[in-house]
Amino acid sequence: MGGLPIQSSSTIALKSHKDQVSTAVTSETDSKPKKKICCACPETKTLRDECIVEHGESACEKWIEAHRKCLRAEGFSV
Repeated sequence: MGGLPIQSSSTIALKSHKDQVSTAVTSETDSKPKKKICCACPETKTLRDECIVEHGESACEKWIEAHRKCLRAEGFSV
């Protein structure tokens, strides 16, 4: 008989387990930053920097925190 090969249920279970493991590994690496911190969040970085230059750090807490929030969303611990 030249039909399709028959797979046992243990082979299917093994493949399913491999898929779950690779998904778990992918999920772990997704939480790591995909860029360097200097290149992440350019919009909030520019606003923060311009504010600090013009008004001083103490007057720009809103922009500083917005940039930190953006960096955290990108996966950085700041």
